[in-house]
Amino acid sequence: MFAFMSLALLVALVFSLFRALRGPTVFDRALASNSIGTGVTLLLIVVGFLNERPDFIDVSLTLALLNFVSTLAFLKFWRHGDLSHVGEEPVE
Repeated sequence: MFAFMSLALLVALVFSLFRALRGPTVFDRALASNSIGTGVTLLLIVVGFLNERPDFIDVSLTLALLNFVSTLAFLKFWRHGDLSHVGEEPVE
């Protein structure tokens, strides 16, 4: 059961990697990179469960938080061109 789940996660990671490399827009690539981070987080939890290592959960939660914050920072940088942007709309 867990081996099948690990295999399914690896297949999902390959599809997400393909979308990240070939995505037509930057937002598709950002979503794919976020999906890769989520898949790696889940894979770490499954591997930690299979190896009876509960400390992998702490590592995976840290990775999930870092994935979330880095995705928000990337999208803010892409929209505004600066991470310290305060309150103004972008000029197009």
